[in-house]
Amino acid sequence: MRTLALFVTKYYKTIMIAWIALFIAMAIFAIRLPGLLAGDGFRMDGEHEQVMKIASEKFDLPAETMFVVFDKVNDATIASTLTEIEKLNLASEVVSPLDNEEQYTKDVSYALLHFEKNGKDMSKVVTDIRKAIGEEKGIVLTGQSAITKDINSASQRDLMKAEAIGLPIAIIVLLFAFGSLMASMVPLIVGVATVVSTFGVLALVGGQMELAIFVLNIVPMLGLALSIDFSLLFISRYREERLKSDVLEAVATTIRTAGRSVIFSAFCVFIGLGAMFIIKVEIFQNIALGGMIVVGMAVLSSVTLLPAILIMLGDRLNKGRVLKVKENGSDRWRQFANAVIKRPILITIVALILLGIAIIPVKNMDLTIPQIDSLPASYDTRASYELMDDTFGLGKRSNVYLIAERDGGWSDVDGLDAMKALEGDLADDPLVDELTTIFTASGVGSPEEWEQAMQVPEMKAQLEPLLDSFVKDNQLLIPVTLQAKGTSDEAQQWARDWSEQSEWNLLVGGQPKFNQEIFDEIFGNIVSVLTIILVSTFIILMIAFRSVLIPLKAILMNIVGLSATFGILVYIFQYGHFGMHPGTIALIIPILVFSLVFGLSMDYEVFLISRMQEEYAKTFDNDHSTVEGLATTSKIITSAALIMIVLTGAFAFTDVMPVKQIGVGIAIAVAIDATIIRSLLVPSLMKLFGKWNWWMPFRKGEYKAGNWH
Repeated sequence: MRTLALFVTKYYKTIMIAWIALFIAMAIFAIRLPGLLAGDGFRMDGEHEQVMKIASEKFDLPAETMFVVFDKVNDATIASTLTEIEKLNLASEVVSPLDNEEQYTKDVSYALLHFEKNGKDMSKVVTDIRKAIGEEKGIVLTGQSAITKDINSASQRDLMKAEAIGLPIAIIVLLFAFGSLMASMVPLIVGVATVVSTFGVLALVGGQMELAIFVLNIVPMLGLALSIDFSLLFISRYREERLKSDVLEAVATTIRTAGRSVIFSAFCVFIGLGAMFIIKVEIFQNIALGGMIVVGMAVLSSVTLLPAILIMLGDRLNKGRVLKVKENGSDRWRQFANAVIKRPILITIVALILLGIAIIPVKNMDLTIPQIDSLPASYDTRASYELMDDTFGLGKRSNVYLIAERDGGWSDVDGLDAMKALEGDLADDPLVDELTTIFTASGVGSPEEWEQAMQVPEMKAQLEPLLDSFVKDNQLLIPVTLQAKGTSDEAQQWARDWSEQSEWNLLVGGQPKFNQEIFDEIFGNIVSVLTIILVSTFIILMIAFRSVLIPLKAILMNIVGLSATFGILVYIFQYGHFGMHPGTIALIIPILVFSLVFGLSMDYEVFLISRMQEEYAKTFDNDHSTVEGLATTSKIITSAALIMIVLTGAFAFTDVMPVKQIGVGIAIAVAIDATIIRSLLVPSLMKLFGKWNWWMPFRKGEYKAGNWH
């Protein structure tokens, strides 16, 4: 850190110029980022993907199907609308409800638009089809790409809404912390530089890999909060040092002290994000990548750009003073800390009871993969899809595609016998509602009858194309319809069982398999993710504080606090309180919030315990170090936490449900951490454990002046 401090203070003008150049360059790329985002991120390279690729490339199944929903539209308008869509030559096939009674009722009908996988920009396809439809009332395009496009649009609007709410309040908090307008604006400048630079890097990465649309919200949420947090710590320490030395020396000392805490804190966040790479689901990979980049940028800007700005501003940092910062703030926190450590047992019990009550709803948590319900109910895309689903009962059943492979193929006598046997096994399954094979499609009842029919030239001419549509080389396609929703446990278990059975060499695809693979991938790796986070954090904190108990307590308190957070999320979003309709919790929330907040909350742990450690090294008095540590850091921790709560909690006022749940989850977790845990439990437990807080095995003597003697 000493070398870094010397470099920054010597070349601060060069650093400033480099950051301006970087900002301009990355801003140019960042503008392109929204257009590069595609999908909700719930994709993985598994059996489902393999089956759907085979079905599309070999068996000519559409790579994607969208729907045009007609609500109280006459037949002539339906026909003319579909004619306009056909003129675009975008869909490989248009299935009109006028030709298929299963898609038609007097009031509600829907057309199917099938698309081949041919490199089309589906976002542009959606735009072109919507233009062709025009403003005709009661006609709406919906389906995967239309929904994705609307979620992308909603996410961009949500980001602007959250920033419009969060940033002004953050400025007010900074004004109360620093008193001057200039000092309050500096953290925002650093935050904007961090986020824009990260967006630019992600735009470059987006050309090489697919990025989920939720990155657009998560990255600025995390980047702004962290950058402002780090800046708050850095500027506060700089102001302390400026009272004792000149600008350059004060900046150098701040880099060596606060800069070290920033790097330590960021490393904890980095671990939480990096652990998500274990889960091979696109959204976790995307958020881990975007999060790690924005954390890296936040650290880089905090230890280079921020000190360069402080040096260039000098004493003008205090320009525009609008509030007088009270100097006796630490005295009030000192009184509070003394009151807490006088009743450590009572306060610990009360705090744990409060957290325990909040944890209770966790047992009822219902996790689902976000789908159409990610969109606000006000969007026509969602309303029309739900209208179609309710009218025709599409969601009550689910489609599965089986690919069976057999050496020697399926066209000979033995292959036909095997095909019929597989058909029989599937038909006997109680969850199977319908299945389609060459026998069910042709009306031929047995392999023997098929062989006889193939001897007749006229019948052979009819049956060969049918055989060719179900059999390619050694592979057989069997579409199956289940009497269960694709999101149901029964459908997922069905997909799992038929994938694992050994009698038939089967690959399974379709929504039940997609859901099953996502759930299995997450729950199969969650223990590894948590182990990496917990063990790594314990080791880092043990090295930082030269203690076993302090990191152990920090980890246990974080787990309890996060469990309480998930309970409150269930109470709000699942039970339907505070104006929310009862629903489910997005599958990504527990891991994402845990991974992010576990590292973020360690920021405050590092800030607080580092100061306690400094005091303990001087006095070897545990009670004194606890009180002084809390008194001198509480203002900065409270301000930092409040800014984090404001910037993430602002997403509570947005519309995309997973983003809303993530923002609210982080805000609640930080609020619990900064109040119940950091202000009550930490000092109470520090008092109860006394000198044992600073115990480290295989070492004798007393801890003084930073060393054990």
